[in-house]
Amino acid sequence: SVLCEAHVSVVIFSSSGKMSEYCSPSTSLPKILERYQLNSGKKIWDAKHEHLSAEIDRIKKENDNMQIELRHLKGEDLNSLQPKELIPIEEALENGVRGVREKQDDVLRMLKKNERILEEDNKRLAYILHHHQLTRGEYEGHGTCM
Repeated sequence: SVLCEAHVSVVIFSSSGKMSEYCSPSTSLPKILERYQLNSGKKIWDAKHEHLSAEIDRIKKENDNMQIELRHLKGEDLNSLQPKELIPIEEALENGVRGVREKQDDVLRMLKKNERILEEDNKRLAYILHHHQLTRGEYEGHGTCM
């Protein structure tokens, strides 16, 4: 491999089913197999694998598009866009801001409600404590007469 600058790959299966493989340092088994398929004209991958490969390519492309869209939503890489392409981005951002504000308002309303409940509980407990102290004071005051 080194002396002849050849790409070599060897896959060995033992009688127990253990697999071992070797590839030249400058390549990988998938690259060797792909090159074999191109040069020999023989299909190594069946239709299922080709479908999975196409699905991976589709998902990679979709991921790339989503990365671009995310950058646009962050206000990055906008120079390449036409004015009419900016309109849906602006609308998406406005909808996002509206949703965040609604959530903040919900949290604020919940905090105010909890504050009112706590204030009412505090008043009730203060009343109970005050009533308890008065009752105890009356009880202690009438307890011993000689």
